[in-house]
Amino acid sequence: MEKNKINIKNRKARFQYEILDKYVAGIKLAGTEIKAIREGKAGIAESFCEFHRGELYVINMHVDEYSHATHFNHNPKSERKLLLTKQELRKLEKQITQSGLTIIPLNLFINDRGLAKLAIALCKGKKTHDKRETIKDRENKRRLDRIKKDYK
Repeated sequence: MEKNKINIKNRKARFQYEILDKYVAGIKLAGTEIKAIREGKAGIAESFCEFHRGELYVINMHVDEYSHATHFNHNPKSERKLLLTKQELRKLEKQITQSGLTIIPLNLFINDRGLAKLAIALCKGKKTHDKRETIKDRENKRRLDRIKKDYK
């Protein structure tokens, strides 16, 4: 049986932030939320993570309402709890409070067991000149690839 692979990415994250550390967290979801994610109807482009009472939540993650649900459907923009170990939570909270770092979701995927997971990263915001360097490096790489392609 071939499973439908879901991999929803946050494309802006790597451009706007410098990634320092990565984690994979589970997400506490309602029944209609996981069904909508399995249909691929979710977005993490504008989302970020915050701590509330020692627990980590993802804010602004959009999960469309499930098409076959009744009036017991979920709220598309609600806060969703992330499931990490106590050591990871303490480490992340300590790093965020001490320095001006933030936690950004990188991608949302379904693992082999059918559970929704969110890859998050501890990030530091890039300055404008760093973004320009990223664009310059990307364009140089494209030029080199074109040149290599012509010689083959």
